[in-house]
Amino acid sequence: MSAKNPEHGSAHEVSLPPEVKLLQEVTPPFFPEGGSGMTILVEWPPGHPGLPPHRHSGPSFGYVMEGALRFELEGEPERVVEAGGTFWEPGGDVIHYQDGNALSGAPTKFVVTMLCAPGQPMLTLVDEEELKERAQLRAPRPSEG
Repeated sequence: MSAKNPEHGSAHEVSLPPEVKLLQEVTPPFFPEGGSGMTILVEWPPGHPGLPPHRHSGPSFGYVMEGALRFELEGEPERVVEAGGTFWEPGGDVIHYQDGNALSGAPTKFVVTMLCAPGQPMLTLVDEEELKERAQLRAPRPSEG
């Protein structure tokens, strides 16, 4: 079996046995020596809004195990990632606006592996002042038309 990255049209081909399915392939930004990584399991109850706007010091890669995740990064439209879907973010200066449960009647569970820059926290909340300063970088909201 050979898998190509449909999202990026990668010329990389990976030979995988039939029992292995390529879910996501991305090229993250350079990651410095001395960084660290962690994998977390998040279980949001029905309708949970997720974390407030924040950023990560390094790239993050996720997989939705059950439910549906409302996901929004700065400069990208809000989207819903359903069970079996993947997501990633580059980290650094990019604001992660949403990571809440898109379902009002069922829980959502996802796993995220995050790479942390040396000496930096894994997650930093973004204050209201910065959100206002960067408002022009946020994609139009569905409710805004």
